[in-house]
Amino acid sequence: MGSKNKKRKRQENRPTIHPNNKYSENPPDFAHLASLYPSFQPFVQFSHNGYPRIDWTDFNATRELTRVLLLHDHSLNWWIPDGQLCPTVPNRSNYIHWLQDLLSSNIISNTVSWGDDGKVRGFDIGTGANCIYPLLGASLLGWSFVGSDVTDVAIEWAERNVNSNPHVSELIEIRRIQSNASATTSCVEGLLQDEEPVLSGTEVEPLLDLPLELNSCQSKNYHRPPILVGVVRDDEKFDFCMCNPPFFESLEEAGLNPKTACGGTSEEMVWSGGEKAFITRIIEDSTQLKHNFRWFTSMIGRKSNLKFLTSKLWEVGVTVVKTTEFVQGRTSRWGLAWSFLPIVQQKSSISLPNKNTMSFMLEGLQRKDGAINVLEDVKSYFSLHGLSCTMNTSSFTVDVVATKDDCNSILKNEMPIIDQSTDYQPTETNISNGSSVNISCDRSGLRISVFQQIPGTLLVKGSVQDKNSPLSGAFSAIFRKLEEALRNKFCTRSV
Repeated sequence: MGSKNKKRKRQENRPTIHPNNKYSENPPDFAHLASLYPSFQPFVQFSHNGYPRIDWTDFNATRELTRVLLLHDHSLNWWIPDGQLCPTVPNRSNYIHWLQDLLSSNIISNTVSWGDDGKVRGFDIGTGANCIYPLLGASLLGWSFVGSDVTDVAIEWAERNVNSNPHVSELIEIRRIQSNASATTSCVEGLLQDEEPVLSGTEVEPLLDLPLELNSCQSKNYHRPPILVGVVRDDEKFDFCMCNPPFFESLEEAGLNPKTACGGTSEEMVWSGGEKAFITRIIEDSTQLKHNFRWFTSMIGRKSNLKFLTSKLWEVGVTVVKTTEFVQGRTSRWGLAWSFLPIVQQKSSISLPNKNTMSFMLEGLQRKDGAINVLEDVKSYFSLHGLSCTMNTSSFTVDVVATKDDCNSILKNEMPIIDQSTDYQPTETNISNGSSVNISCDRSGLRISVFQQIPGTLLVKGSVQDKNSPLSGAFSAIFRKLEEALRNKFCTRSV
């Protein structure tokens, strides 16, 4: 009984469909749609209890569902030929609404000149024959788009889908990517737009780490079609780019778990090195186009790749990284966003109350993540900023010594994602077990303690060792940043 309750609690805590999504409160009613659209009726079946459903392994069924949803709910005329990737409308809407959250947030500076019309402009990497993101973004929010792709079929049908909707066609440009002159036929594996067999982020082994070669667009070893550099013009400004990258390294891998039948060609689904290599390439391109985009974003199919890609982003000097989880039924995808623009300093951080003791709970931890793992990551967190810290495994504490400049540095910058593989050399202070930190008048000592509560739940407590320190007012903001970093590492986090 207890195990069932725990399972139910984990499911209840799981992220849900975006609240602004049209289908968050009213999922598609297959029976109603079948009564309105005779072409959809043959694909609707009814279970023994009268529940309507479709066969998700039938490409024709999923394609017709997408067609009627776009027509019924978004007034969009749409079609794709056999074999092309067929997107699911609720999931694609989640991505659009997450971008809306990013653009409306006050995370990065909006003082940079970005044009006078005030219109949102996006770039869809690998828009596909379906052109789903530009069509949804234009119809839902009035955004304008450039959608790029490399194959003749994708360009032809994306343009057909745009021209079939004159009420949004002026907002969407389809741009053909010119392959590098030295590219061979086998290298035109590439730009994907969407759906794929269901993947499990925990069951698939992570791919080998790939080197991040900056400025590799000039590399003689790179012979694939360009992604952003070479496609985006020098004078162009975009509020964001978005992408469903090729998830797989081979078509054989793509067919390992065919729980759905959404089509897809090798050009759409396969890239040497899979999504990790493709998104790494976007990161490389973003370093050269940091002033052309407010936000760079991509969807990720495997959670195991999220940590690797996030660490690469900090290496290239981004100012902020944001992640989210997209949920549609039993399928999860993850979103990764980053920017090089200055972070807006929140006034609320300056006016936080002077608290000398704070705590928070980490719940739902995996069995492999114990108190010692969290303790080590607390040490890693502060050491990455060059602060002196000592970990005491007997009392499960980390003592941190920080100057006023150290505190200001933490408050002004987004903290790196915790990654124990990072090569850092913390400065140890001579602290005997259980003793307090001896600090000078311009240095403040912080103590972070980790306590086991129940399996899967830890209490993290922080305190200022010198309560008369003038830096005690900054403690609240620093501790909250630590909380965000730990939750990002050990718990599901969204924007």
